[in-house]
Amino acid sequence: MPRKTPTPFDALLEEPVNSLAEQAMDEGRIAIGYTCSYVPSVLLSVPPLFPLRLRAPGAAGTELADIYMSNLTCSYTRSLLEFAMDYRYQALGGFVHTAGCDHMRRLHDNLTYLMPPSFSHILDIPHRTGEEGLAWYRQDIKALAEKLESHFGVSMSSDALKAAIADHNLLIKKIQAVSDLRKAEQPVISGAEFHCLLMAAVTSPAHLIGPRIDTFFDHLAQRPPIEDARARLMIVGGQMDNPRFIETIESAGALVVADRTCTGSLFGAAPIDETEADPLDAIARHGLFSPGCPRMMEDFDRRLSRILEAAKAFRVDGIIVEFIKFCDTWGVEAASLVPALRDAGFRVLSLEREYAATGMGQLQTRIQAFLESMGK
Repeated sequence: MPRKTPTPFDALLEEPVNSLAEQAMDEGRIAIGYTCSYVPSVLLSVPPLFPLRLRAPGAAGTELADIYMSNLTCSYTRSLLEFAMDYRYQALGGFVHTAGCDHMRRLHDNLTYLMPPSFSHILDIPHRTGEEGLAWYRQDIKALAEKLESHFGVSMSSDALKAAIADHNLLIKKIQAVSDLRKAEQPVISGAEFHCLLMAAVTSPAHLIGPRIDTFFDHLAQRPPIEDARARLMIVGGQMDNPRFIETIESAGALVVADRTCTGSLFGAAPIDETEADPLDAIARHGLFSPGCPRMMEDFDRRLSRILEAAKAFRVDGIIVEFIKFCDTWGVEAASLVPALRDAGFRVLSLEREYAATGMGQLQTRIQAFLESMGK
């Protein structure tokens, strides 16, 4: 059975603002919370800023948030509002959201109305990835850069952006080096362990988490391989920031070797072009084309192709398509994606879930049945 041993990142996932983020803020850095892969986190990395992907670890209920947001909205956005109303994000210097879906827009509206932060911005993401969409997105992130510059007094000069891109690419290189270990026939790292690393990376300042990733990578070189995995799985879908889901999947004997989720290693985890004359052009092209969200119309074939390429590269036996209940974008996508993946020859499990890690026993039973359906 794939291992779940303690990692150097576990403690960093227990709170929405972890100890490394607090250390950076004590040093004078400013954390900016964000909620979507279409937020160009590199713009939030220009010193003294640093990006912090918003999570609600340990969310147990949304009683307060349900007063202001319909219980037919996804439990991720309601959990974030619940935490905000409980003053769990008070240390942050502001928020950047996207109009990626109605649920995200309602989260932004309610935060602005109920607990207006000193800095708040929402990006109006296009629905297409062509050149017109790129021009739209570039204009939108340029407005964000100017607003950050004006509000925080930071420099968004070409040199400052190029330095931020270089730092971003260095962190991505470290993450990808660990992820590539999962391509081995017998990996030395479980999916849950990798997910802990990844979530720590997107919720911690790069200059503090980077050395921990280096040390962990060196440690992995001394490890024996995982030899008893029943099947290699890939997870595809929306927001997934709690390693408990992957721990439960792997407790049934599977090994998660690849992920293409909103927060997963293959979603946007690519370097930004450092050769572009205008760094804002490079950030815009990377930010629009890398995530591959179902929001983007007329782009299904490209999303499917990228998933299949990753599935083959990581030699997966089956694919889990997961999405949070009431998520319109991923719920609709799953209706087309699941049969397309099956037509491509993969065993597929469609998994609707809540944001909080509930029903883990039922999940384990479903995974066991899925593995048995593959003859594993």
